[in-house]
Amino acid sequence: MREITYLEAVREAMSEQMRENPDVYIMGEDIGIYGGGFGVTRGMYEEFGGERVRNTPISEAAISGAAIGSAITGMRPIFELQFSDFITIALDNIVNQAGKIRYMYGGKAQIPLVMRTPGGSGTGAAAQHSQSLENFTAHIPGLKVIQPSTAYDAKGLLHSAIEDNNPVMFYEHKLCYKTTSDVPEGKYLIPIGVADIKREGTDISIVATGIMVHKALEAAEILAKEGINIEVVDPRTLVPLDKETIVKSVMKTGRAIVVTEAVKRSGFSAELASVIAESESFDFLDAPIVRLAGKEIPIPYQPELEKLAVPQVDDIVEAARNMMKKH
Repeated sequence: MREITYLEAVREAMSEQMRENPDVYIMGEDIGIYGGGFGVTRGMYEEFGGERVRNTPISEAAISGAAIGSAITGMRPIFELQFSDFITIALDNIVNQAGKIRYMYGGKAQIPLVMRTPGGSGTGAAAQHSQSLENFTAHIPGLKVIQPSTAYDAKGLLHSAIEDNNPVMFYEHKLCYKTTSDVPEGKYLIPIGVADIKREGTDISIVATGIMVHKALEAAEILAKEGINIEVVDPRTLVPLDKETIVKSVMKTGRAIVVTEAVKRSGFSAELASVIAESESFDFLDAPIVRLAGKEIPIPYQPELEKLAVPQVDDIVEAARNMMKKH
């Protein structure tokens, strides 16, 4: 199997869907000849033309509204927000239209659209271009929310998202774009709502999302040299959430650390922790659940301050060591 980047995997999934289904198209800012802000759509304009790789005005409200309207009529749009921070401008359409129309119309109208957007810190893009706002959409009934951490997951889940008849929010971490993994050629589907055990372990379950999966795996390698055996659980999709896999993992290890980049206050880390606390795995816990998440500050521009604002490998290692020492 060949190894490709996360960015290439996302592009492959979109291209394969567009070759297979003429109703699939992509729209967004600078996605045409320029190839997108991060180069994800590079080469797609040349293959599919301007009708199906559509440059839009700089208006997230207009992009989301047009995507929803075309989805209602039977098209399958993918709309790219250049930075996930800009979802705030499109939230009315996403929350009050995309998330509710199918329910309000008794299933007679469907919204088969995908919103793709890069999020997260680590690139020096500062406070308005580095946030992790996936919990905004995870809170809304009617929306599915996907946050893949690997190229393999990104391709398989994006295929599933495009073929789903519901609106799907697809969050891509900027630092994941250059990561690589083995990815099959051609189309394959990963079911939405199925978590993945990225590393088997017996001492502590680390439930991590997005780029934090990579940091958790790096921490696990360090801790393994100290005799601490870490299991890394990647939910992959926030909504629907595979609670069963998380609960089973914690029941096996008896300890849980939740790691997300988003701000800790009211973040998705609290949802993950509550899944554990409210399940049968609570009785198996040998230590309190620990949450590692972003500081309650805007993301700084200065590189060292930016790192301090979100969990790093050393933070995960320290939390795991402390958990094993105390219990």
